[in-house]
Amino acid sequence: MKKPVQQPSTQLPDQAFELYDKYAHGMLSRRDFFTAMAGLAVNAALATTFINSMMPNYALAQQVSFNDTDITASYQKFASPLGHGEGRGYLVKPKNAAAALPVVLVIHENRGLNPYIEDVARRLAKAGFIAFAPDALWPLGGYPGNDDAGREMQSRLEPAKIVADLAAAAQWLKQLDGGSGKLGVVGFCFGGAMTGRLAADLPNVVDAGVPFYGSPPPADKIAAIKAPLLVQLGELDERVNNQWPAAEALFKQHKVNYKIEMYPASHHGFHNDSTARYNKEMAELAWQRTLAFFRQHLG
Repeated sequence: MKKPVQQPSTQLPDQAFELYDKYAHGMLSRRDFFTAMAGLAVNAALATTFINSMMPNYALAQQVSFNDTDITASYQKFASPLGHGEGRGYLVKPKNAAAALPVVLVIHENRGLNPYIEDVARRLAKAGFIAFAPDALWPLGGYPGNDDAGREMQSRLEPAKIVADLAAAAQWLKQLDGGSGKLGVVGFCFGGAMTGRLAADLPNVVDAGVPFYGSPPPADKIAAIKAPLLVQLGELDERVNNQWPAAEALFKQHKVNYKIEMYPASHHGFHNDSTARYNKEMAELAWQRTLAFFRQHLG
């Protein structure tokens, strides 16, 4: 039986989660995080317990085993001439598929291809899709096994080349043997932002996108989007949510096919079941909506 991820103390105000979000995205140093927590009247011991509880526990969070008999998984490379030359990712397929299947690109957070994202790819394969999760850190040797180190590594890479690598992954996956030619994209945090970005940059490649709590696409690119988008946001994620009203106005202006789902009492990262920000009820609802959306638009 899957054990629950340790939850943070209920003594903490919601602002503590906002501070952690800034720390996790490089906006606060660890020292500044603890200083700000002290400003919320949170003592150092409780702040330490909190920050430790937010670190992922991948062993407890796994939903689909890597050796599940219904799927086949492997690591595959793809060419990325406009990016870092070569990319690598985790490819998962349903076993013994009788027909061509829609494919889904899974884009990780700002820390590389960690076990949670690999598990998301396996979940998609269990649901009948071919899934591929590229590792933006491959040019530096790949995900290092530690999220803090992964964040630091990703910050050293040129953003434009990361985007080019992800675009190359999408184009490679679109033509994959056994795929139906229909491509969906789902991403989380950084990956959520990249989901909308790829929909704008590759309007003839991306057929549907589901960004989870990511920044909206650049304003000057929104008009190019053709794919329907299902935007998944946590009610308590002020940093990301504050960016969406202006983007939504442009979505309406340019007649983008979109829907925004807001999940009550949910923080940034609420789908990630390896951390204490996980909201089980809302994550499961968001995931069922994701699968239904892809089945509707990818066939």
